[in-house]
Formats: sequence, structure tokens, C-alpha cells
Amino acid sequence: MTEDQIRDLIAAQRHQLADTLSALPEEAWDAPTLCDGWRVREVIAHVAMEFRYPTARFLWHFALAGFNFHRLNNRRATADARDLSSAELTASIRDNVHHPWKPPGTGYASTLTHETVHALDALVPLGVDWSVPEPTVRAVLDAWDVEHGRKYFGVDLTGVRLCADDLDWTVGEGKPLTGHASDLLLVLAGRKLPPARLTGPAAPRFTAQSSS
Repeated sequence: MTEDQIRDLIAAQRHQLADTLSALPEEAWDAPTLCDGWRVREVIAHVAMEFRYPTARFLWHFALAGFNFHRLNNRRATADARDLSSAELTASIRDNVHHPWKPPGTGYASTLTHETVHALDALVPLGVDWSVPEPTVRAVLDAWDVEHGRKYFGVDLTGVRLCADDLDWTVGEGKPLTGHASDLLLVLAGRKLPPARLTGPAAPRFTAQSSS
């Protein structure tokens, strides 16, 4: 897939995300997400940070955070979620569908991955019918692998083979863990999914415990 094709997928997804966010009731913005400790508004503030922090401002806040990306992301997501309304956060996504942001030292495939995972982080727990188009999820999965998930998210897939049930894609070796491709992407990203989204002997390892 060419860089221009990936950028088209990014723009389409940002349009889709903005439309979906516009339709959310206000109380949904305070719902928990798959990102521990973050509500919907913190997750969207984190995504919108890409557009709102030019290089000089980013470096200033990075220095204030002791050059720690995790601390920086938490601080700015918390502050922006507090200071910006849901409408302003949505506008940040809608007004920047063609923004050329890329994670430092990477390409647009990483942008697509970052924004796809975080959209799912926010919307899956809400039960929103968020459909990731096949070209998008395939591009993200093709750029990822088991080693990436282990290295960055501590995901242990020993003895597990991820098998998408909505497209022709598998990775790993062992007993099948089956689900939609977008759900398997969340598994690779170290997320615990809501019940009944995965099937197979290892499903409980990757499923959040019910609070009831």
C-alpha cells in the first residue's frame, strides 16, 4: 500500500470518528475505555493532541514531563480533557482529517495504527457499532506482529494462534483464538476485551472480568 493510500485511510477514519463522536450523548464522554484510567474524553484528547501541539509546544511539555512519553501523554490528556468540551475535541478531529502528523521516527502506517487502536479503545466499551473498513484493519495488522505486541505491550501469545473470523488473517502458533480482526488488533495492543468478543481456550486471558 502506498503512502498516499494510507493517508486516504487515515482521513476517512478521522471523518468517521468525528461523525461518531458527534452522535454520542454527553454522558458517554465520561464512560471508561480500554485505556486504564482514561475516559472517552481523555482518549480523544490524546488523539487530538497530535494536531494541537506544534513541535515547539510539544518539546516544551516533553521537557516538563522529564522527557517521559508516558508521563507527557497522561498529563496532557488529563489537562485537555478538563479544559476542552466534547464539541471542541470533536472539532479537533474533524478539522484535521488531512493533518500530516506521524509518530516520531515512524511513517503513516504508525499513524493509522495509533488512531485505529484509540478509536476502538473509546468506542468498543460503549457498544458503538464501529466498523473498521477491511483495508484499514488489514493495513494495520500487516504492519504489526506478535513480537511488536510482546515488546511494547507485554502481550504473551505463547501457544495461541490469532484467527480473524471476518477476513483471511492469522498470526501465531497454537490453539485458535478467534474474533473480529479489529478485536484481535486490540489483543495485540494489550487490551482486555469485553466478554463474548473472543472464542477459544485462551479467550479468558484476553477478556476483562465482569464487574457484576
